[in-house]
Amino acid sequence: MSTHSAQFPIPKGDILVVDDTPNNLRLLATMLTEKGYEVRSVISGKMALMGVQAAPPDLILLDVNMPQMNGYEVCKRLKSDPKTQEIPIIFISALDEVSDKVKGFQAGGVDYITKPFHVEEVLARVEKQITIQKLQKQLQKEIHDRQQAEEKYRSIVENAVNGICQTTPEGRYLSANPALARIMGYESPEELIATVTDINQIYVQPQRRAEFIAYMRRYETVSDFESQIYRKDGSKVWISENMRTVKDDDGQVLYYEGTVQDITERKQTEAELRYQRRKAELLLLNILPQPIAERLKRDAQTIADSFADASILFADIVDFTGLAMTESPTQLVELLNEVFSVCDRLAEQHGLEKIKTIGDAYMAVGGVSLPCPNHLEAIADLALDMQREVAKFERPDHSPLRLRIGINCGPVIAGVIGTTKFIYDLWGDAVNVASRMESQGEPGKIQVTEAVYQRLHPLYRFEPRGEIAIKGKGQMMTYWLIGRR
Repeated sequence: MSTHSAQFPIPKGDILVVDDTPNNLRLLATMLTEKGYEVRSVISGKMALMGVQAAPPDLILLDVNMPQMNGYEVCKRLKSDPKTQEIPIIFISALDEVSDKVKGFQAGGVDYITKPFHVEEVLARVEKQITIQKLQKQLQKEIHDRQQAEEKYRSIVENAVNGICQTTPEGRYLSANPALARIMGYESPEELIATVTDINQIYVQPQRRAEFIAYMRRYETVSDFESQIYRKDGSKVWISENMRTVKDDDGQVLYYEGTVQDITERKQTEAELRYQRRKAELLLLNILPQPIAERLKRDAQTIADSFADASILFADIVDFTGLAMTESPTQLVELLNEVFSVCDRLAEQHGLEKIKTIGDAYMAVGGVSLPCPNHLEAIADLALDMQREVAKFERPDHSPLRLRIGINCGPVIAGVIGTTKFIYDLWGDAVNVASRMESQGEPGKIQVTEAVYQRLHPLYRFEPRGEIAIKGKGQMMTYWLIGRR
């Protein structure tokens, strides 16, 4: 490629010389060729018109006085044709009158050289017109390229999914695209710009635009600036703005420009996810103690703990079987819900944890998951309060509901079992004995073990029941909890 270029240099321009004098043709062709131009020569106006149509040159040197068709006529014809009207034409003529030159310029010529001409003058004027022609072509190309780029940019802006706009610091829209108009509920960008004269008013939070301006002044750009705004019809949507500051040469802010995205659907999805997450957490808290639920969320591995001292309470409704035979299923469930809701409130009030309900049985514990320094006292108070509050409920015969309650204390193991239906439960001899205290107790009474009595008798009133046979334990001394001293 480089070798070919060295052997055949690119011509400086393509010139058509038109003159009916052969000597003039040879002279002009020789000197222009020596200067690097590509030269074609014809001896008549008719041949000139044919040659230009076949291959338009960059410049025409045109003699005025020619037979059949003079130079003025050739020039007028070329200038009347859109394909050739931009080709510069320099007249070369022996006519030296001012009127002749005026006539040449009126015909469309760009210059006029008088014969006999000087070689240097011809070359200088040719080079000037060739340079002008190249500059014009370059300018036309740049204008064409710019127009294409602008058209492409305009197409991108007009068809963009996201809103695009320019706004003044004072709060007016300078420009907007159809997507932004749609986001804000307007028929067109023109309607949006004409209607919204103060952008501050579109924000649901009155100071949001001021916060936006503060960000722009400090950082000159902002990304993912999320706000809730009012649409034309008064409805609300969420938008995310990505803007930059445009300044003049003196550093003064001209406007802000960037994109606006409708994120309402994403915000609704996030809100729904938060709601569902909170709902799941509340459901988990209904099943598990809060500390255990938090541990389970952080780590799904097996949760098992041992506690050296815990207080356990079991309670059940006396003659629940008989009650179930007289009540409808709906009434029975409603009654259980009311009774155990009271028990839940009391357990929470005393800082204790409900473990579970099984049918009409209720289990609560202290000193396990929630911190409670005097958990045995709290369990005793819970038992007394449960007796009092549950007695306010009536059976169908208007007699009060009664509970059978058992309490014990001692070491336990606690943990979560299950993978799809979790349950937090307790195991150990102390749990089994507490269950026996309830099942082998008497209606309306609270039966406790010797261990509970020894720790609480200075603060509470007890009545000894005596020794009874406890399944799996043999004879055990038990007591009735009566109340606080």
